[in-house]
Amino acid sequence: MDLGLVNKRALVVGASQGLGKAIALALLAEGTTVWLAARSRSKIEAWCAALPADMAARVTIHDLDLADGASVDRLADAVLAGGGADILVNNCGGPAPGGVLDTAAETWTKAFTSMAASVFHLTDRLVRPMTERGWGRVITIGSSGIEQPIPSLAVSNAIRGSVAGWSKSLAAEVAGQGVTVNMVLPGRVATERVDSLDQNRASRGSLAIEEVRRQHRAEIPAGRYGTPEEFAAVVTFLAGVPAGYVTGSMIRVDGGLIRSL
Repeated sequence: MDLGLVNKRALVVGASQGLGKAIALALLAEGTTVWLAARSRSKIEAWCAALPADMAARVTIHDLDLADGASVDRLADAVLAGGGADILVNNCGGPAPGGVLDTAAETWTKAFTSMAASVFHLTDRLVRPMTERGWGRVITIGSSGIEQPIPSLAVSNAIRGSVAGWSKSLAAEVAGQGVTVNMVLPGRVATERVDSLDQNRASRGSLAIEEVRRQHRAEIPAGRYGTPEEFAAVVTFLAGVPAGYVTGSMIRVDGGLIRSL
């Protein structure tokens, strides 16, 4: 299937590792020109060093700290100066584990700034030129915790839920201008983030890490963790021309983990 992504321009946030890196690689493989942004610029530079020359020529790397409004605006300025993005992939890191009653007020505020408010602002700046051109894609990476709260991830559950409401609202506002807005929800995908969460659960429960993973695999109908590449393939399809009638959706990539309709 031709996704129509050759010569499209994409911004991938959180591209240093894990899902962001996999999405960036998938878009590059489709011929997309990609801006890569993250706090860990050196990590992006490290994996980009192994790219074939034709892919490396279509990459631009930017520093980004979603907790810093000025950093967000600098990135938006650079992307707009480069012609604007046709595709925006909002992918931000998750907060530390913890319960609702364990979380201080300032933690909620800081997490909302970096996980929600900055994403809203960046999207607002980049989506307007998409509507003027009559084509665009906004894809935000969420979590299965939006539909089924994950124990000990109270901050993530709450804030990603508010992002889901924003995404659905934006989708209705820009659909008539040729811009689709969707969320993709990972379940247990084998990334550094999930490995860290497994390690945390093992430590809290005095369990071996492999026992934690065995327990999680038993909860997943597919019987395994997903791969970043499988997740990225779904995102890349949504970024393409054939997905032009898919908007306002939340699509799970979780091996059947969430059992609700």
